[in-house]
Amino acid sequence: MTLALLLAVTIINFVDRQALSVLAPILRNQFQLTNTDYGIVVACFQLGMMTGEFPMGWLADRRGARFTLSFAVAWWSLATGLHSLGRAMWHFAALRFWLGTGESANFSSAMKVVSQQFPATERAFAVGVFNAGSMIGAMIAPPSLVFLTLRFGWQSGFLVPAALGFVWVVCWRLLYPASAAVVSAAAGSEGNAALLRRREVWGLILCRLLIGPVVQFYWYWTPEYLFRERGLSLQAIGLFAWIPFLFGDIGNIGGGWLSGWLMRRGTGLDRARRITMYGGSALCLLSFAVPHAGSAAFAIAAICLVLLGHTCLSANFFARISDLTPEASVSRVTGLTGVAGGLSGMLFPLLTGRLVDHVSYTPVFLLAALMPLAGVVLLDTLSRRAHQNA
Repeated sequence: MTLALLLAVTIINFVDRQALSVLAPILRNQFQLTNTDYGIVVACFQLGMMTGEFPMGWLADRRGARFTLSFAVAWWSLATGLHSLGRAMWHFAALRFWLGTGESANFSSAMKVVSQQFPATERAFAVGVFNAGSMIGAMIAPPSLVFLTLRFGWQSGFLVPAALGFVWVVCWRLLYPASAAVVSAAAGSEGNAALLRRREVWGLILCRLLIGPVVQFYWYWTPEYLFRERGLSLQAIGLFAWIPFLFGDIGNIGGGWLSGWLMRRGTGLDRARRITMYGGSALCLLSFAVPHAGSAAFAIAAICLVLLGHTCLSANFFARISDLTPEASVSRVTGLTGVAGGLSGMLFPLLTGRLVDHVSYTPVFLLAALMPLAGVVLLDTLSRRAHQNA
């Protein structure tokens, strides 16, 4: 039941995130937003994520996931609903910042639950299941939000997901027992300065700095790319833009299962994580093929494989946090990596907007191809050195 609730809130989280990108063609035309304007709006969401990550991680370590997720989901759902009142670039930018401060709690709180309730051999699978919500949310968002928009207007694309968030809070309070959420400041818990002296923590931070913006690029820019560059209509985007995220779900669950299967077959924990993370980053290299594909269908096929690889990598990355850090510090370390992901996620949309406006999508896809592999190499190098120096 707990894992199902974490899956559900992650789905809602990513429907909320995707709402803006799915509705971007309408909002940009109606409010005359350029690619650079849109990049600023997306960057403000990432700034909010970066701002909220560590405080929310600290709150989850102190008060537990039951309280933290209850507060955070209500907070971000209110922001989502208020998007329906937006009328200008800065309205949406401010609301995206607010949304980001709340949504930053999702992964740090979920990782707290996973680290407390699952053994190491099952953590990547558990992470893969709840992280699959990111792809499920991104998968169902285009058809459902396009339907709502065409039937009831674009405002409904923000109001309905907001209502679902408040419903989830009620279910979470009723079904997640208070006894399971009690967290104390453990006597052996490391201080923040001590955590930042660990090489493996910096490896995790730098890895997320590089891998985070890639999937965010696909979440936020795929509808725009298919609409502006590949000539797909809004209806066609609703019909086809969800398919890559189905492959992302396969990568989440399959990648999490694969590392556990390798460990059950006798592969060591570190080696199992490396196999799945390097394998996922190798598939991400196909990102460079997207702008060179001969048709929209081949471009979507390449995106499918990239997201399959990225989510396989992502599931094992988040499990790696609990592998390398003490349980009492998991949410804070997740928050620290989230600060890094928020920083790069804030800068990358700005760079994307400028490159698309003044060059093309090609250099953006090239960066998206190389960054995951670079992140895995840094994490592997720093965590190996940490073990050697221990």
